[in-house]
Amino acid sequence: MRHAFLQRDAQVIYRLVPLTSSVFAVILSVVPLQVPGLAVAMPAFALMAVYYWTVYRPDLMPPSAIFVIGIMLDVLDGTPYIGLSSLTFLILRSLILVFRGRAANQEFALIWAGFFAAAAVAIGLQWLAICLLSMTPLAPRPFMFQVLVTVAVFPIADYVLAQLQRRLLLRV
Repeated sequence: MRHAFLQRDAQVIYRLVPLTSSVFAVILSVVPLQVPGLAVAMPAFALMAVYYWTVYRPDLMPPSAIFVIGIMLDVLDGTPYIGLSSLTFLILRSLILVFRGRAANQEFALIWAGFFAAAAVAIGLQWLAICLLSMTPLAPRPFMFQVLVTVAVFPIADYVLAQLQRRLLLRV
């Protein structure tokens, strides 16, 4: 009987891996890294986590979790547009799920190309929304740089998240 409870508790912990790793990605997204020139555009680590888990384990990354991750990112980032990240992530999730059947079992190069498109759409949507909400035209260069930095860092995030998935989620 005790073994059944321990096994059930382990299942719950394993099922929380995508949410927990995404929360860690949110924190990493807002903590200033001491990398010269990177202060202009931090990699969107939370976007990477949402993309990865939506492609590989959408059953463990429901819309409610994505909403919470987005709100958490906006609050910690100090943006006046609370909910914008949630909206962006949920739109991204919907787009990913449309193309997921073709992408889930592909080679990394295709996953990376898909992430490039996803990052461009997500960061572009945020840029457009901020321009409209602030009624101020913003220069697109920092947003484009953020897309490039985010896409460049994605292979590292993909590797780390894949290791988490292999080691912890094989039991789910």
